[in-house]
Amino acid sequence: MKIFLDTANVESIRKYNDMGVLDGITTNPTLLSKEQGPPEEIMKTIVSMVKGPVSLEVIGTESVHMIEEAHYLKKYGQNVIVKIPMIPEGLKALKTLSSEGISTNVTLVFSANQALLAAKAGATYVSPFIGRLDDIGHNGMAIVKSIVSIFRNYQLKTQVLVASIRHPDHVVQAAEIGADVVTLPPDILGKMMKHPLTEKGLEAFLSDWEKIRNESPRLTK
Repeated sequence: MKIFLDTANVESIRKYNDMGVLDGITTNPTLLSKEQGPPEEIMKTIVSMVKGPVSLEVIGTESVHMIEEAHYLKKYGQNVIVKIPMIPEGLKALKTLSSEGISTNVTLVFSANQALLAAKAGATYVSPFIGRLDDIGHNGMAIVKSIVSIFRNYQLKTQVLVASIRHPDHVVQAAEIGADVVTLPPDILGKMMKHPLTEKGLEAFLSDWEKIRNESPRLTK
């Protein structure tokens, strides 16, 4: 399962990209609005930093405008994935962009029906927002499981990109189901790396090493 970082923060991207754990980035207008500087420059920087897919979102709501924006966003780099909202006009844009060989990520997916339609229209990725579903009392992971099952039944090439991750357990659940990608905020990725027993164990190892080092003249040099 690939791991994408859901942020427009350049420092966070650099931090985790240097660790070698990132496969790609997803952004949206809300994330860009939280950063300092022109959004165009931020997007250019991110696309140049990351070798993997970088999702940049259109803001138009009519297919003709989405297509125009998609062509503009692709100028930032070959690794740009154009995010399209799951609306009827978005499906129209998907059909055209797919025929032109432009990779897309359909965002704001909240049902298996929506995911299936997006896949049939040619989406490269579909992004079910599981956290927002959980927030209203639905089972977000159940939707992901349905989507993965349907795509496997018909050998659809569209990848399932699980979004709106709320905690590290969501990542494990998505992996167990067989989702292709998860995209998560930097703080969740940070939590995935930590465990109190790891910290406790390392503290004990270092403490014991100091005892050994102090008892050996050769090791104190």
